[in-house]
Amino acid sequence: MAELKLSETRDLTRIERIGAHSHIRGLGLDSSLEPRLVSEGMVGQKTARKAAGVILQMIKQGKIAGRAILLAGQPGTGKTAIAMGMAKSLGLETPFAMMAGSELFSLEMSKTEALKQAFRKAIGVRIKEETEIIEGEVVEVQIDRPASNGSVSKTGKLTLKSTDMETVYDLGSKMIEALGKQKIQSGDVIAIDKASGKISKLGRSFARSRDYDAMGPHTKFVQCPEGELQKRKEVVHCVTLHEIDVINSRTQGFLALFTGDTGEIRAEVREQIDTKVAEWREEGKAEIVPGVLFIDEVHMLDIECFSFLNRALENEMSPILIVATNRGITTIRGTNYKSPHGIPIDLLDRLLIITTQPYTEEEIRKILDIRSQEEDVEMNEEAKLLLTKIGVGTSLRYAIHLITAAALACQKRKGKVVELDDVKRVYALFQDVKRSTEYLMEYQSEYMFSEMPSKEEEGDEESDAMHS
Repeated sequence: MAELKLSETRDLTRIERIGAHSHIRGLGLDSSLEPRLVSEGMVGQKTARKAAGVILQMIKQGKIAGRAILLAGQPGTGKTAIAMGMAKSLGLETPFAMMAGSELFSLEMSKTEALKQAFRKAIGVRIKEETEIIEGEVVEVQIDRPASNGSVSKTGKLTLKSTDMETVYDLGSKMIEALGKQKIQSGDVIAIDKASGKISKLGRSFARSRDYDAMGPHTKFVQCPEGELQKRKEVVHCVTLHEIDVINSRTQGFLALFTGDTGEIRAEVREQIDTKVAEWREEGKAEIVPGVLFIDEVHMLDIECFSFLNRALENEMSPILIVATNRGITTIRGTNYKSPHGIPIDLLDRLLIITTQPYTEEEIRKILDIRSQEEDVEMNEEAKLLLTKIGVGTSLRYAIHLITAAALACQKRKGKVVELDDVKRVYALFQDVKRSTEYLMEYQSEYMFSEMPSKEEEGDEESDAMHS
């Protein structure tokens, strides 16, 4: 029996997904907006990061709206990484909505409605309201359970104190339940919202810090509140315009926020909300926080979407729009015209363009170092050097993909550190674009629908041309 129990015991480890940009924690700028060489997961792209830092400052001050920035550069030069860095640096107060250009075409609503919703997700409203709260240190919680098993609900008393006074409050069954859920005991400092009855645990009183020999790592100690137990406090709620739209839309209601199935929202609803928010702004009850809408692969949008963006940017209720693309001069979707980045000239004219440059060999090495740490892979110097050379010769993304693959090859031979042979092995197993193209050129006749002329055909064409 004991053996069976042992075999069932497993180590429980927290599973965390590692994404392509999970190592990025900010833009890596110092206080004077100068980019550090390697910081917060960012490497190189100094000019682009500095430009993004300037935009970030403007966003934080909340002074600008309706501006648009284009991140343009070759694939794998860190455009999405810069956008992610900006999102992390903004913090939780400023809304940041992210979407891909192709998303609009797969939603069950019109393209302009989807764009409108995305715009409103990126505009925050900071609503201030005054509430009465009771704040104090719990001296004692007494709960009287009824002696009989009848339907008589529980009653009790709660003794709270501040530095100046102590009061006993009568408790109803709902409050007793709330206290039980929060596991509130004597020595805790709590705040009770009088309007809603919501109880918030602020921490444990410093006076009780010596009661126990051991404390949990998350135990927070706070001072016993001063003055009166009942206070008026200003509470700030941060919501986005889109959340207000959904809650006020009769067809959807509050639960649609969780299901994500918001559907189309009528224009009248939005107009009423805009009017109400404008009233709140005049009364000083609310302020608008223009956030950021990031659209990746913007060349996937069509001419209708671009026309909508042109108009939407002129609206005073507009966030800062950041778009990214890796295309050169290409056709604007929905037209026969070519344009830089596949964006119409009139919209390009509104954009501040930040360009990203290809990474140097040294920068590729540093990025591979960071990614190895993020993916928890130990690699010796020779393997890192080879991986850097692969990154320079092929692409950074391909080199990053080989990190975990090499770690698995190392694991298979029961090694602890990834060595040169592991990298060579996975390089032989997985083709990069260049080698795959060469292979296709060589064996294209064996594939279906090969459109390129073979070498013999090319030779025949050349001889025909010479004869003519």
